[in-house]
Amino acid sequence: MEIKVNFLDKLRLEAKFDDFTVIADQPIRYKGDGSAPGPFDYFLASSALCAAYFVKLYCNTRNIPTENIRLSQNNIVDPENRYRQIFKIQVELPEDISDKDRQGILRSIERCTVKKVVQEGPEFVIEEVENLDEDAQALLALAPSSDTSTYITGKDLPLEQTIANMSALLAGLGIKIEIASWRNIVPNVWSLHIRDAHSPMCFTNGKGASKESALASALGEYIERISCNHFYAGAYWGADLAEAPFVHYPEERWLQPGRKDALPKEILDDYCRPIYDPDGELRASHLYDTNSGNTKRGICALPFVRQSDGQTVYFPTNLVENLFVSNGMSAGNTLVEAQVQCLSEIFERAVKREILEGEISLPDVPDEVLAKYPGVVAGIKGLEEQGFPVLVKDASLGGQYPVMCVTLMNPRTGGVFASFGAHPSFEVALERSLTELLQGRSFEGLNDLPPPTFNSSAVTEPNNFVEHFIDSSGIVSWRFFSDQADYEFVEWDFSHQGADSNAREAATLFGILKEMGKEVYVAVYDHLGANACRILVPGYSEIYPVEDLVWDNTNKALLFRADILNLHQLDDEQLEALLDRLENNELDEYGDIATLIGIEFDENTPWGQLTVLELKLLINLALQDYEAAHDLVGAFLQYNDNTVDRGLFYQAMNAVLEIVLDDDMELDDYVRNFRRLYGNERMDAVLGSVDGSVRFYGLTPVSPDMKELDRHQRLLDSYRKLHAARAKRTERA
Repeated sequence: MEIKVNFLDKLRLEAKFDDFTVIADQPIRYKGDGSAPGPFDYFLASSALCAAYFVKLYCNTRNIPTENIRLSQNNIVDPENRYRQIFKIQVELPEDISDKDRQGILRSIERCTVKKVVQEGPEFVIEEVENLDEDAQALLALAPSSDTSTYITGKDLPLEQTIANMSALLAGLGIKIEIASWRNIVPNVWSLHIRDAHSPMCFTNGKGASKESALASALGEYIERISCNHFYAGAYWGADLAEAPFVHYPEERWLQPGRKDALPKEILDDYCRPIYDPDGELRASHLYDTNSGNTKRGICALPFVRQSDGQTVYFPTNLVENLFVSNGMSAGNTLVEAQVQCLSEIFERAVKREILEGEISLPDVPDEVLAKYPGVVAGIKGLEEQGFPVLVKDASLGGQYPVMCVTLMNPRTGGVFASFGAHPSFEVALERSLTELLQGRSFEGLNDLPPPTFNSSAVTEPNNFVEHFIDSSGIVSWRFFSDQADYEFVEWDFSHQGADSNAREAATLFGILKEMGKEVYVAVYDHLGANACRILVPGYSEIYPVEDLVWDNTNKALLFRADILNLHQLDDEQLEALLDRLENNELDEYGDIATLIGIEFDENTPWGQLTVLELKLLINLALQDYEAAHDLVGAFLQYNDNTVDRGLFYQAMNAVLEIVLDDDMELDDYVRNFRRLYGNERMDAVLGSVDGSVRFYGLTPVSPDMKELDRHQRLLDSYRKLHAARAKRTERA
């Protein structure tokens, strides 16, 4: 994690990381003001807090209340060496906790990350750089030896060279990659989380049978996502980029709507139009670009090559973002390597959907076949030794598709988790199923899995597939677990050997789609110096329902973004119009405003936690419609999950509005005790919100350039690096 420090007045310091700011000072005896803890105090507190976190985690997973558990830490300093200290952590537990859980709680503290890092002894590297923001040396903790060459199936270069090439590419773009965490909880299953140190919203997870393969996976996923602009989907990119010569890619086209908002003739083709506009309801205005918000410029469309005849077809950026999300994008050492990964991913998710929604029972992989893959067997054994039964299934549907499935059961909670993997090689698909199962997960993380169900509607509900797509945590049918399989086991193999194996495997996968009668569209994105592509299979590889283009399109942000960002400058008529749009566009009352308008507010601010309901509440207060505001305050207090401070504000607001709306009570009769209960500062805000002297309490005004939105600016900084690289490459061409 990158922590940037600013020097404040006197001895005060400010550390900024993610969405947090921490102030440090020194005691008065050390010439400070004593206004904040010192740096070493934070260090001491970190180990106590980390220990308490693991206690809380243990108790939460076993439904043990923590109200009467107390924890303290003291540091005992060696009189002869003050840098040698003993950290003594003590825990007070209630009498009714079992001996087993008492030991479990104490063992949980042994897992404290701060403790383990201190015991291991971190290495400090101190260096001078010319410019912190421009220094983009990778922060990767793993530096494979250049003297070794580890080849794995599916990669056209050794892992060591793959990692070196991808790290250099990212550093060359000015992106400082850091490894946030590693996991290896069972043999031969590694995963890690990497992110942009400057813009931690840009992150990926990698998985593999070794730490090198997991790192290559994470870096490859990161490059595929910047190549396809996935990190920035739904976000507002600002007026400067909206008017730039290109917004997404140099080869984009901007097309004007036809008469009566008709779709431009230049987008899609005769194969795609019936898929994306089956009822003739799709209008050009549904396809305006969300990122730029530049409706005057028209519809932004990107070229894809139709594989059946090599013709170029233009797909609106809006359609791709809304329906496909991250499905069907990949990067590799070569284009064909990327295509194999891309197509494998498409089959994995489409076949997974067919199996889960069709409640298909899959055949088990026979033990004698599984025994051919000892690395996988060792990983499965590790899970079963921890008390998690594992089922290994052939998901090829009778040898039609290169897909496997590994399913985990959690007897402690009754939850199950079906993980799928795909690749032309049976072994790689099996390995991917297992590593996907544990990607980024601890054993405690396996306690959140939902139980299976016989309720078919819960399984086939569209959002269930979205949950499976995001992290495989959706609901699985009990019928999936029947011993009466719907297909015979097939020990399939779609792989090829030799120097051109990836090219032939890509051709094989394209061929399967062709035999299914599917058109396939491919875009190659090499602007950043990477071999990356995006593949669309209309009517097959979408993640979200096609009707979302009409009924739940991300560009609904354009109805609200400008007015919400300019909220403090709106007059009453404009506020009433905004309120009307908020009430008449079928929005989720508890959906967050940040997602609605595509702005990365700092999560720990009122803007970052603002919901549609709370915004409507604040607008009604500004309009002095107390009855409507009172109704919304009640809903906020009953259902909304916000900070304690925000909750107390609305608790006080609720009481004040009760009085204002009651002709028999006088507000002045209660204000003195309101102030005693809620404090003067909070009551000044509440009373000001009611009399109109305070508007939109807690929501600081946003300037046109959004410079005060640090989190959003860091995301834009990340995108501008890519935009500049694409522009430079276009100039050279």
